[in-house]
Formats: sequence, C-alpha cells, structure tokens
Amino acid sequence: MDHATTPPKADGANGHTRNGFGGGATFAPGFNINVNKTVPPQGGAAPAAAPAGQGGGQLPVPEFLSPADVRNYCNSLRSLGVGLHFEVAMAAEILSAVLANVPDPEGRPFGSKLRARRVARKLHKAAEALKDAATNAAGAYSAFQQEYQEELGRVRHRARPSAGGQRINWTNQ
Repeated sequence: MDHATTPPKADGANGHTRNGFGGGATFAPGFNINVNKTVPPQGGAAPAAAPAGQGGGQLPVPEFLSPADVRNYCNSLRSLGVGLHFEVAMAAEILSAVLANVPDPEGRPFGSKLRARRVARKLHKAAEALKDAATNAAGAYSAFQQEYQEELGRVRHRARPSAGGQRINWTNQ
C-alpha cells in the first residue's frame, strides 16, 4: 500500500487526528516512581520485629557484642537514612506541587506557591535531618574504628595469615 497515493482518511477513522493524538487523547508525559526495600546484610545481628510503636523492624537489634554488630547497625542506619531521605524529599516536592495548584484565597500573585513552599519546607527539613542521621551513622562507625583501633588491630593481626603462608608459584606457568 503506497502512502503517497492513498487519500487521507477522515479525522479519527484511523485512530488519529491531525494533531497526532487519538480521538480526545491528551499528552501526558510518563512519570514513574520506584521504591526499593533495602534488606539488611546477613550475618552479625539479625533484624528483629520492633516493639509496638517503634519503627518497622528495619534496623538490627542493638546488641553490640562484636565489631561486626557495630558495623552492621551503623550501615543499616545509614542505608535506612539515605533511603528515607530520598523518599521524604520526593514527598516534599510532590506536596509542594500539589498545594501550589490550590488557589490563594486572597488572590495574591504567587500566593499559592508561597503557601505551598512554607508547608513543604518542614518536609524538606525532615529530609535533611534523615540525611544528617545517615551521615552521623557512618561517622559513628568511623569514630568506633578510631577510638578502638588498638583493640581491633590486635584481633586483626592474629587473624591474618603469616607473610610466608601464601606465595606465588612461579614455576607453575
């Protein structure tokens, strides 16, 4: 079928109108939000259900019986803080956009946007606090390593194989 010699069909006959969209269709850009659940690493302290009124059990039990427990707890808190930071920051932007469409009762220019920004500012502050919590969790583990460097070093040196234990076998080529 040659498109150059075929007469154009009436609007809507082939599912398209002259503007390129289907009958009555409008343009709406695609927008997807993906939410990923972070699963804490296995080993060390296992996650447990939190008592009523405390979190969702996403942090490991704070039993600091080994350096691995300290590392796992700090890493879990950091990971949770970063994820929640992005979630809350996105929620603040969405709230601001939704509230900006509510007309200002006094009809002031940009009044609705200013009101929306004032409300969303609190969520932005919450997002920044979560980001700071993630940063401080990483800093807590770093401080633990610095403060207990001697104790950690003694155990690490004992666990390492001797320098003469593993060598490259140059004859096996």
